[in-house]
Amino acid sequence: MGTVCCISKFASLSYVRSRPFSSLLPSHSFPSTTSTNFTLASSFSSSATLSLTWDDAIAISESQTDTQDRSCYLHGFFNKVQLCNRGSEEQSEFLPFVVENHIVGFIHNGFVEHLRGFGDVFVFPKEKYNGVPNGDFVSLHPMLKTADERTSAVGYVVEQLGEKQIPGIRNELYPVTSSFGAPIFFSLERAAAPYFGIKAYGVHMNGYVEVDGQKHLWIGKRSDTKQTYPGMLDHLVAGGLPHGIDCQENLIKECEEEAGIPRSISVKAIPVGAVSYMDIDGYRYKRDVLFCYDLKLPKDFIPNNEDGEVDSFKLIPVRKVAEIIRTTQFFKTNCSLVIIDFLFRHGYITPEYHGYLDLLRSLRIEDCS
Repeated sequence: MGTVCCISKFASLSYVRSRPFSSLLPSHSFPSTTSTNFTLASSFSSSATLSLTWDDAIAISESQTDTQDRSCYLHGFFNKVQLCNRGSEEQSEFLPFVVENHIVGFIHNGFVEHLRGFGDVFVFPKEKYNGVPNGDFVSLHPMLKTADERTSAVGYVVEQLGEKQIPGIRNELYPVTSSFGAPIFFSLERAAAPYFGIKAYGVHMNGYVEVDGQKHLWIGKRSDTKQTYPGMLDHLVAGGLPHGIDCQENLIKECEEEAGIPRSISVKAIPVGAVSYMDIDGYRYKRDVLFCYDLKLPKDFIPNNEDGEVDSFKLIPVRKVAEIIRTTQFFKTNCSLVIIDFLFRHGYITPEYHGYLDLLRSLRIEDCS
């Protein structure tokens, strides 16, 4: 049980690549934003436990910041976007994963070698068509005609490869599709999604209250036993979008499990858009779209974790949350994008800051489909 503290598409086979993140940066370079005692290295492992306390976060949030220096204030936010958009220069090492003439993912050449031993599941045509470079791509065996057959066959491969090749298997299925709402070709183990480079979707919610006219965000601290990003700061509610449930119902479910928010309140969450990113790390190619929600909570609401995945919660003024994101890497990386989007929409980041439009555009750098 968590504790609580309070303070004031590709529609057809067209081989399209995203622009590198650097192309969205302002024309001049910014000085590095660091905090010697608190900022984490950019190579921080998502599975390493972070020894972080609320006191650390609050100490950073209360540091003096010159928000009047409009020439470089946004640099720290750009850095957080960049951490979600690494490795664009390595895209040529991946082959398109094609199902029914749709590119549904990208698979690293090295990982492809693990699949070649499953010739009754995967095939490797060399037909040159529809703009695919070199004609090389990965597809499913033509005998696998239905979604259920494909799900079962690919699931068997994932099971055989096991934790050694695909760590963190969760026994949770993600839909494989060319774009959101399009027909589902099959379903894939969640942990395997980045190894096949499929589009993955999630719901992230900013839960806020107003105290004396000032907005505060409820922030969660992930459990130290979480498989990914243990001990880091997180949204009040967030979760991947598995097969067989829509965004609103998934959000309502996550609200209950992660923060004890009853349906009578969570149904009032407002969908406010989406952010997207593309991150390459070794054999992993993440192409994620996060649907963003805002929920204004009652002042007397106290979150209560139900699933053991959150260690504790804190209510923090939005401006202090912004400083934590801008100057540290305490937040789970993709959560920073959603909160930066919140800062835009609620007027905390304004056009007067240099790089405003570049930062806004960078929140949707990956194909948002």
